[in-house]
Amino acid sequence: PPPPAVERSSAGPGLWYEKAAPGDRRLGKVVTIAKSKKFRDHHGKVVLEGPRLIKDALEAGAVLQSLFFSTVGHLKELPEAKLKRANLVKVKFEDIKSWSDLVTPQGLIGIFSKPDHAKMSYPAAQLTSSLPLLLICDNIRDPGNLGTILRSAAGAGCEKVLLTKGCVDPWEPKVLRAGMGAHFRLPIVANLDWESVPSNLPAGVQVCVADNKDPGAQAETASVSRGAGGAASAPGNPKAPVKSKPKAAPEREDEEGAVGVCVPELAAQYYYENWTQTPVAVVIGGETHGLSPDALHLAASTGGKRLVIPVVSGVDSLNSAIAAGIVLFEGKRQLLWRHEQEDERQKFPVVG
Repeated sequence: PPPPAVERSSAGPGLWYEKAAPGDRRLGKVVTIAKSKKFRDHHGKVVLEGPRLIKDALEAGAVLQSLFFSTVGHLKELPEAKLKRANLVKVKFEDIKSWSDLVTPQGLIGIFSKPDHAKMSYPAAQLTSSLPLLLICDNIRDPGNLGTILRSAAGAGCEKVLLTKGCVDPWEPKVLRAGMGAHFRLPIVANLDWESVPSNLPAGVQVCVADNKDPGAQAETASVSRGAGGAASAPGNPKAPVKSKPKAAPEREDEEGAVGVCVPELAAQYYYENWTQTPVAVVIGGETHGLSPDALHLAASTGGKRLVIPVVSGVDSLNSAIAAGIVLFEGKRQLLWRHEQEDERQKFPVVG
């Protein structure tokens, strides 16, 4: 026999929805897909939850496939014109609550086609505030940290964020939650191998790394640092001069004693000293694995520097998300100051 006709109701002009029947398992199936990276990649779907994130996604041009909601009033919080091509399904709030990732579920779960940064329309305010400042995330594996870093990058006006292989998937629910809409405010290019990173950077870019190593450290500590969990935190006197010249660091040995990769030593300076030759990219490393040799080689090949955040002696390195915020907003300050200086020079040119 043919399947029973679906009961449809109107939520406004041209806006129709269906009511989920008892035992309808569609919500559970799609949420299960969204919580697994393997399934997300295979099916090309992501799950967004809550009116704000769903609205940001719709306004940026993300394609909504299905929307599960508990009250018709929730639809009024979203741009209705963007909902007309989607499959709208009214479900019980208890169903949303049982599948929700939020402590306080908001009655809205959207299933979107996995967004393509090249097809997004980012907010005008974000575009007009964009700076020649890029972020490269290297081995950021904690979802909360990555989401917070993306939020800081959007707040600082970064032009783009690149995520290398080894970073957590940006479409993981916890990353989305911590990102607070940053995914739909600036381009995020994920899953890059290091060979393809340069082609995603502007011409003439200088790549700096936020590192965890004391700039006064001797040669014996010249192996790859533990990471930019303190992305650039170093003990010592912040007033002490920090200038180290680039040199070849000794080759590293692995656990079996075999000689590993030769890691370049970069010139080091404090993060508040000038480093914003434009355009500029900053690499932030994860707290467990730190900066990869590839990051250091890329920085060395562009004449980049090691940026150090001084911390009180005995304090462990800073959290990578905190360090990213410090370095990015300092970069923003330097770039805006430079822009103001150039404006002043144009208004009052030096005569003679």
